[in-house]
Amino acid sequence: MSARTVLFIAEPQSVTGIFPTLQKEGLQAGLADNLTGALGFIKKSNPCLIFCRPTLQGFDASALLRQAQDVDDFPPVVVFAPSGNAEEATKYLSLGARDFWVEPLVWEKIKLILPDEPEPEPEPEPAPETAPAAAPGEGQVPGKFRIIGRHEAVLRVLALARQVARSKATVLIAGESGTGKEMFARYLHHNSDRADKPFVAINCAALPEHLLESELFGHEKGAFTGAINRKLGKFELASGGTILLDEITEMDLGLQAKLLRVLQESEFDRVGGVDTVKVDVRVLATTNRDIEGTVAEGDFRQDLFYRLNVIPLKLPPLSARGDDVILLAEYFVNKFTAAYGLARLVFTEEAKQWLMEYAWPGNVRELQNLMERAVLLAGAGPITPRHFLMGDEQWTPDDLTAVDADQQAASEAAPPVGPDEALSVMPIHEMEKRLILKSLAETTGNRTRAAELLGISVRTLRNKLNEYKKLGVEV
Repeated sequence: MSARTVLFIAEPQSVTGIFPTLQKEGLQAGLADNLTGALGFIKKSNPCLIFCRPTLQGFDASALLRQAQDVDDFPPVVVFAPSGNAEEATKYLSLGARDFWVEPLVWEKIKLILPDEPEPEPEPEPAPETAPAAAPGEGQVPGKFRIIGRHEAVLRVLALARQVARSKATVLIAGESGTGKEMFARYLHHNSDRADKPFVAINCAALPEHLLESELFGHEKGAFTGAINRKLGKFELASGGTILLDEITEMDLGLQAKLLRVLQESEFDRVGGVDTVKVDVRVLATTNRDIEGTVAEGDFRQDLFYRLNVIPLKLPPLSARGDDVILLAEYFVNKFTAAYGLARLVFTEEAKQWLMEYAWPGNVRELQNLMERAVLLAGAGPITPRHFLMGDEQWTPDDLTAVDADQQAASEAAPPVGPDEALSVMPIHEMEKRLILKSLAETTGNRTRAAELLGISVRTLRNKLNEYKKLGVEV
């Protein structure tokens, strides 16, 4: 899936105004006005995000969402309209839409849900060789999610999650960033009696207090400058289903008090509203901080902590999961080779040893990203420790020569490193230039693929190329 393409299914005049901003931010935008054209674009360009109208001539968002249910790794879909109500929003969320937005489309909101932001890790059924050696049904939801892992600490968390999934009890999921907290939240939802109802997630760390309150509880028209329409909040959109409050400890104390009311009374007021809104929502929350320490420091309400911590789930860091590192690495490699249409890859024993000895500060998310990089660098394979290098400063001239040998694709724009150079010190900026030019040559000039290969943004790549042009380098 491309991390740089967004598809809009709408009338051109309603969305093209946002296109220059997307382009400035290094994104490509596609446009379709019917279901056939949309499906063709999705198949050809693999967008990372789709915005669509509820209905157009020749298009219905419900039909798109039903097709999405049968496709692994289908891009998330946001339905947007000039206005809307809870019934309409619930309809599309129950069909699998990521969200329902009321216009206008603005970059400040779009950027929050792009793949660069922390996202859940939806996992299709793994190949038999990566399935956990656990009891039948261990950690899986038919056709939806499977938690990959054999380690005892993971299986204990899964057993508790299954036990409480069908209750309405609030669950507080704690763990380091990248351990899969949101994945476990979705696991709880899809194993609950609310599985056919909306699952709505919001990152409490991504928005300032006044915007977060509006996102959670909605607002009335005219409640503040820019509130040109009534907006439904996440609690209202999740009614009947589940809401996930991601990174709950980042929430302001004043807003914590309003959240406590929702948990205790199942009701709230929209910003600028006078009528109380009743909701039936199961609340899940995550944190990557020591929440009890945060309570002791006075930054988190003690009564809210007790209300959220009815069922605590503590996820272990990847470094404490033993052989799960290899299990997950093989799963991700199989996933990315399939996604990129590459032949199956295996690890050398040295690579497996490297994976087991590395500290994994970024946990499963870091492992996933690193395996994508290894797949792109390994070519015909096998995957070796050299393919795990994670920064330009860790690439040496010897590494560049080895990559040339593996890929058999030396670039005329980036001449191969000679034996004398390989034994000498090379300035980092020269090494950086050679890597960038080499990546462009290996991707036949495709800047998006080259940036992915290098682990940088398209904007950074573009800026570097502009610098080289000023120096007279042909790119």
